[in-house]
Amino acid sequence: MNKILVVAAHPDDEVLGAGATVARRIAEGDQAFALILGEGQTSRWDKRTEADTNAVQELHRNTLEAAEIIGFENVYFENLPDNRFDSVDLLDVVKCIEKYIQKVQPGIIYTHHSHDLNIDHRITFEAVLTATRPVRKCPVKEIYTFETVSSTEWNFGNRQHMFYPNVFMDVSDFMKIKIRAMEKYCSELCCFPHPRSIETLEAGAKRWGSTVGKNYAEAFELIRKVE
Repeated sequence: MNKILVVAAHPDDEVLGAGATVARRIAEGDQAFALILGEGQTSRWDKRTEADTNAVQELHRNTLEAAEIIGFENVYFENLPDNRFDSVDLLDVVKCIEKYIQKVQPGIIYTHHSHDLNIDHRITFEAVLTATRPVRKCPVKEIYTFETVSSTEWNFGNRQHMFYPNVFMDVSDFMKIKIRAMEKYCSELCCFPHPRSIETLEAGAKRWGSTVGKNYAEAFELIRKVE
């Protein structure tokens, strides 16, 4: 049994990036946990203090409902300011992640691509790398980054650092679970042709699947693996 920790910047990223893969790994006997660093949604108001707290609470309820469908053992919330991670000392983000690494003792981490358009995603990646420095006591043996639609593919000016996956998970039997989980995020789902639509999620999984001869796949960049 492996212990898996998905470190996501916002509620729904854990499903968008690795939902079907996590569902498959749980079905195969692994344990999975999610750490959601940001509170979500508050950046939609001009000032964070003006945000509708009921909307944020509902979003977190959606996260727990989605987690139950995927099969996460637990979801941890840290409520960092949405799309304002750059207003938080990086060290504080690192220490937050370190706390849950010590708590969960994961051997595998999934997190954001290093050059997503979203600032919170980029800081999350940097903080994960720092928190998982390969010292003797670090339990993490594998780190993978995932694609987050409406962020990874929208960073048009970063051609040298595009998402180039080298690990593919056949999720043909688990895409329905991912879609059901994503449907719980009523405030985050959009209509096609927006990237965060059910049609686009299915098309993306078919695209990665066709790359490796499968019906559906989720794609990842392997950052580090220790055997």
